[in-house]
Amino acid sequence: MKKLFQGVKTDMKFKAAGPGHRLNEQRRDNPEVASKEEPRSPKPPPEEAQIAAASAAMTRLKSTQGKGQSQSKNAIQKHVTKSLESHQEVNIIPECKSMSAPEKESTVCNILFRCPVTGEILRKEEKESHIRKSIELLSHTDPITASIMKMYTLDKDQAKVKVGVETITKYLDNIIASPNEEKYRTIRFSNKVFQEKIQILEGSLEFFEAVGFEKMMLPLPGQDVQEEFYVLSSEAVKSLNNLQRYRDSLLNGQPIRATLERQPRIFAPSLQAAQFSLTDDFYNLTVEEIKQEHQLRKGKLDRESLLRTKAMREREEKIIIKKYKYTVLRVRFPDGYLLQGTFYAQEWLASLFDFVCQHLQKNWLPYDLLGPCGQKLENKQFTFYDYGLVPSALLTFRCDPEVLADVEAAEGHKAESFLKQELVSSAETLH
Repeated sequence: MKKLFQGVKTDMKFKAAGPGHRLNEQRRDNPEVASKEEPRSPKPPPEEAQIAAASAAMTRLKSTQGKGQSQSKNAIQKHVTKSLESHQEVNIIPECKSMSAPEKESTVCNILFRCPVTGEILRKEEKESHIRKSIELLSHTDPITASIMKMYTLDKDQAKVKVGVETITKYLDNIIASPNEEKYRTIRFSNKVFQEKIQILEGSLEFFEAVGFEKMMLPLPGQDVQEEFYVLSSEAVKSLNNLQRYRDSLLNGQPIRATLERQPRIFAPSLQAAQFSLTDDFYNLTVEEIKQEHQLRKGKLDRESLLRTKAMREREEKIIIKKYKYTVLRVRFPDGYLLQGTFYAQEWLASLFDFVCQHLQKNWLPYDLLGPCGQKLENKQFTFYDYGLVPSALLTFRCDPEVLADVEAAEGHKAESFLKQELVSSAETLH
């Protein structure tokens, strides 16, 4: 109880704590025995010991389900079965390579992204220009794919993209259905539909040219005037299968978005665990707005006592959501080591479970995550914002000591850490 009280007391010191801070994350990597000496790698238990350990854990869980101490039977069976069938360790997420050592030390919590085209690590302000350049480079080798990427990615209004793509698809459908009809193979540039629905999209003209359309000046019917048209080449008309494939690729396109890097980091036990050094990327707020939010939180009880409609409350919630887009979360283990990861504020708690399991020695071992005040986090379909875990939060890892004792007895030794040993060995120190 003393340790739990100390943990709760420390958690009250969060800098720039998110609104509400009602609850905290659920699952995280977990070392269990504190040691000032460098951790030693235990000998891997034989297969029989692993099976016995899993069976012991299942038995213990069945006996404690009535106490509300365990996860659901199906969830535990899934973890155990996975462990027994694969006997494989999950690959550790690679550490981001963009920061130098001094920079990592000074900005413990920052926002980085990975380009899905090149795989490069990017800062927030770099991602859009980098993705644009990557698509442009792709245009030299695969113009059709690049033009589709442009339409879906570089045009921000997805409703207009949807209408434009559907219109282009209709043009292609008409050609595929009636390839000998000349009127379907020619598109007038000044056509209102073409201008308002297609030409406004980045990459649309590149797509037409990549699939075989050519620009030509043609006379208007019954007039001594010429206008610019797109005309499908005779070679393209002969390859309707290719045209069908291009049409399907266009219709099934998706925007290219840089993915948020989790940036997993392990920290040694320290008193600075609850101090989060966040960069400006975590906030969509000015300094003055942050001060105002602090005053609003101080007066929260007064506001809650007022009669407010549901619509008023929902509007207030939306305003708060816009302030925070990201959150950095730490999980503190019984031996004091911490695992840190970065998430979107609106991600489901389930993403944290996946993140934690990647770093555990025994990813089938049942455990809980506790919030700052010791409350158990359970609903994986809640977002981090729903649980009040933005823009930062410190969680506590908890494992049933009796289950752990059964596992250790079956394996014949006491584990030095819940976390993978290579992670603990490379732990950083917070200053």
